[in-house]
Amino acid sequence: MGFTKWLTGLLGWVVLGPIGGLLGFLYGMALEKGGARTYSATEQRNSFFVSLLVLSSAIIKADGKTHPKEIDMVKDFVRRNFGESAVQDAVQILEKLQNQQVNIYEVGPQIARYMNYSQRIQLFHYLVQLAIADGQFDGSEKSVLEAIGTTISLSASDAASVIAMFYKETDSAYAVLEIDPSATDDEVRQAYRRMAMKNHPDKVATLGPEVQKAAEEKFRQIQEAYETIKKERGL
Repeated sequence: MGFTKWLTGLLGWVVLGPIGGLLGFLYGMALEKGGARTYSATEQRNSFFVSLLVLSSAIIKADGKTHPKEIDMVKDFVRRNFGESAVQDAVQILEKLQNQQVNIYEVGPQIARYMNYSQRIQLFHYLVQLAIADGQFDGSEKSVLEAIGTTISLSASDAASVIAMFYKETDSAYAVLEIDPSATDDEVRQAYRRMAMKNHPDKVATLGPEVQKAAEEKFRQIQEAYETIKKERGL
């Protein structure tokens, strides 16, 4: 990660708070490319990194507590995707964010502007995993997740699909495929094909092999939902 991005990000945090940090980071990307508007794979990964930390802070604080397992999950993700040297930076940024109010209604639209749809779905998948890292998934965390889904411009059905992968309720398998239990067998098959295409791991390949591996897990959860419905229906 380049020095300019981190410097402008830090200045952004000092002057404008978390949203300023995100904007400063992205502005730093443009400076390092001479003002270019097209971001490389590395820059997309760095944008994903900052977005992840800002929204992780909102999830961690949702229930009014900071759980070690949640912090450990963030550190582990950063370590696997960005290397050991980035872990301490991530922890320091999280500590700064813990002392500030993260307004997801301001941050979310900025993230939506700089990340494509498949990357945002994958980011949301990570955030749901973070929400259950402490072994609980209460109403406050679910409410924050739903709000994040809205602000980063995910469809309500896509957000509900990802939540249903972890928050098991009656008919969760149908929610994962974004259909009702009343759907016909043909509609179930069509839904599976649509979800498989939309969530294929190749769509987030630019974010790096570890994020792509996480996308493979999401893809597997979609397949499991489909298999559950097929078994239930005897297909």
